[in-house]
Amino acid sequence: MASFLDDRFPAAVAFGALGGPERRTDVVLLASGGEARNARWADSRRRYDASTGIRSLQDLRAVLALFEKARGRLYGFRFRDPFDHSTRNDNVLPGAEDQLLGHGDGIRTRFTLIKTYGSGAEAYDREIRLPDPLTLKAAVGGVEQALGPEVSVDPVTGELVFAAAPSDGAAVTAGFLFDVPVRFDTDRMEVSLTHFEAGDIPSIPLIEIRI
Repeated sequence: MASFLDDRFPAAVAFGALGGPERRTDVVLLASGGEARNARWADSRRRYDASTGIRSLQDLRAVLALFEKARGRLYGFRFRDPFDHSTRNDNVLPGAEDQLLGHGDGIRTRFTLIKTYGSGAEAYDREIRLPDPLTLKAAVGGVEQALGPEVSVDPVTGELVFAAAPSDGAAVTAGFLFDVPVRFDTDRMEVSLTHFEAGDIPSIPLIEIRI
């Protein structure tokens, strides 16, 4: 991840951002009046405009500092989505059994962190690459595991890694907070002072990236 900074977009500004997931779907109207629909993307992609989160001159300066460090669109960074940043969908802190990552086979030692949306055959599994390690809890077969040398998070891939493979058939679960990898979707930042100690940036476009 040489083109990615382990910096987080200013939290106070992110809290007031607009945005969310988008998908790309082709819709063809048939002669019968029905439709044929085809998903061009297997995964959703998130876009945000964080300009609505600017509340002070300090916020503006923090965004400009990150923009300069990221060299505009060149480097990615972390963004805490104000709407969706936890393996839970309520206000309760993440728990070790929030998400099913898979089942052990006695050989596999790495498990991709995911968040599942919906249930049943059409449920969508979103891969999470930027978990917050300080909030992560994991369990094997319903028994919570202490993070440390035996259970850890790969800082590059975001995978949950076991020193010893979970036993065959054991459910591997986890809960955590997470960030979205994004970059600025512009190489130009226009700013203005609205009044004393307050500023404005008309647009701060951010787009999710793959890392």
